[in-house]
Amino acid sequence: MGLLYRAPWASLPRRLTEPGVLDALRLSLLTATLATLVSLVLGVPLAWILARTTFPGRRLIRALVTVPLVLPPVVGGVALLLVFGRDGLLGRWLDAAFGITLPFTTAGVVVAEAFVAMPFLVITVAGALRGADARYEEAAATLGAGRWTAFRRVTLPLVAPGVAAGAVLCWARALGEFGATITFAGNFPGRTQTMPLAVYLALEQDLDAAIVLSLVLLAVSVTVLVALRERWVSGVL
Repeated sequence: MGLLYRAPWASLPRRLTEPGVLDALRLSLLTATLATLVSLVLGVPLAWILARTTFPGRRLIRALVTVPLVLPPVVGGVALLLVFGRDGLLGRWLDAAFGITLPFTTAGVVVAEAFVAMPFLVITVAGALRGADARYEEAAATLGAGRWTAFRRVTLPLVAPGVAAGAVLCWARALGEFGATITFAGNFPGRTQTMPLAVYLALEQDLDAAIVLSLVLLAVSVTVLVALRERWVSGVL
C-alpha cells in the first residue's frame, strides 16, 4: 500500500519508458528464467536422489542444499567469488582451460540467482516425490521399464504440479535476488544490473524512480504467480 500511495502516478508513463528501466526489466526476466532452467536441470534429479535413495552422506547433502535458505545472500556472493573468481577453486581452472570468467558478467548473475533460488525448487520437488505413491514406479519396473523410463513416464507426470510450484517459487526468488548478485556480478547497467539492483541505485538518487521500479517488479511477480497458481500450483500451495 505504501508503494501505491507514494507512487508518482503523473510521471509514471514517462518513467516506465526510460531505457534504464526497460533494460533492467529485460535483464531480470532473462536471468531469472535462465536461473530457473538451470535449477530445473540440476535440482529435479537432486530432489529425486534425496527423496528416493538412501546412501551415506545424504543428510549432509540435504543440509548443503538448504544452506542458501539461511545464509545471508552477501555471504553467498562472497562464497561464489571464492569458488568461481579468477583465483577461485574452479574459476582459475575455467579461465585457464576455457577462458570463461563468471564474476561481473550476465552469466554470473544467472549463477548467483540459481545458487539462492534452487533450494526452493529442490525442497518442493522432494516433498512432492515423498508424497507420490511409489507403487506406480514399482509396477512400471515389473513391466520392464528401466529407472530412467519409469522416472520420465511415471514419476515425473505424478509430481508435475510439485515441479511447477517449485519452478514458480524458484523464478520468483531469482527475480528478487539482490545480495549475492551485487557481490558476485556487480551492478553494471545493461550487463548485470537487474531490477532489485536498479531499485537500490535509484533509492540513493531519486526516490520516485525507486518507487516506480519497485512497482514494476511487484507487478511482474504478482502477475506471474497469480496466472500460474490456478493452472499449476493450486493443489500444492
